Amino acid sequence: MAQLERTHLAIVRAVDQYGSVTAAAEQLNLTQSALSHAIRKLEDQLGVAIWTREGRRLRPTQAGSYLLAVANRLLPQLTQAEERLRQFALGERGTLRIGIECHPCYQWLLKVVSPYLAAWPDVDVDVRQEFQFGGIGALFAHEIDLLVTPDPLYTGGLRFEPVFDYEQVLVVGPGHRLRGLPCVQPEHLAEETLITYPVAIDRLDIYTRFLLPAGIRPKRHKPIETTDILLQMVASGRGVAALPRWLVDEQAGKLDLGSVRLGAQGIAKQIFVGIREREADIDYLRAFVALAREHGGGVGSSVSG
Repeated sequence: MAQLERTHLAIVRAVDQYGSVTAAAEQLNLTQSALSHAIRKLEDQLGVAIWTREGRRLRPTQAGSYLLAVANRLLPQLTQAEERLRQFALGERGTLRIGIECHPCYQWLLKVVSPYLAAWPDVDVDVRQEFQFGGIGALFAHEIDLLVTPDPLYTGGLRFEPVFDYEQVLVVGPGHRLRGLPCVQPEHLAEETLITYPVAIDRLDIYTRFLLPAGIRPKRHKPIETTDILLQMVASGRGVAALPRWLVDEQAGKLDLGSVRLGAQGIAKQIFVGIREREADIDYLRAFVALAREHGGGVGSSVSG
């Protein structure tokens, strides 16, 4: 049986990503006939079918799905290794790639990035929001170097550092019937339009820690992608939202928004920074975690007061 090569993995990934031999060949800078020949040769060498044809598309077989998983895991690591070695050769530190699993944390992150870039002039920063709510896999796959998340996954190979505490509160607009209450209960939201980020319900604290345990659902659930538009919707009376108190306080001078505690005890949350365990001693990673913790102190909000 032939040994797998990087080109084999690249072919498997490209065919799956682009769906057809023609599109994959274009991305790989090959002719369609050359890629078709490479596909046949790979399957002959491995002695197993990697794809099955469905019309004009190629679908991976069971063996193909396994090989695709290997390609998706190894190719980013190889690319990162080559880039790091290039940076070492040039005396550079490279780029710190940050993924975010916390929609409202982008504004907070900007406050950390600015002093970080000033303190580490030989390190660039790339913030990758496409890894929202899938960042653990991206961290394992070396597609990012650091993950900002409220939902750490304590598993082998990863380390999560808490950087600040905050309180999740209900955000309401001017004149709203719930504004001014000491706290709201789940039944208060039964006739409300709840505006959230476009995230699965099982990843939303307002559902998992507040509404669903009480058997309550809002009258309407409206997903909004961006924080600014979400806040404008709430301020215009189109619904209510659950957001960090620090974010509401920051917007108080721009929009007429009120915050109400969710339940008598409130909903306490933390933001964590996750890195790969074996990279925990890299100086510029440690420095970012330290800065994140330092700047987190200004936005944390206790629920005990």
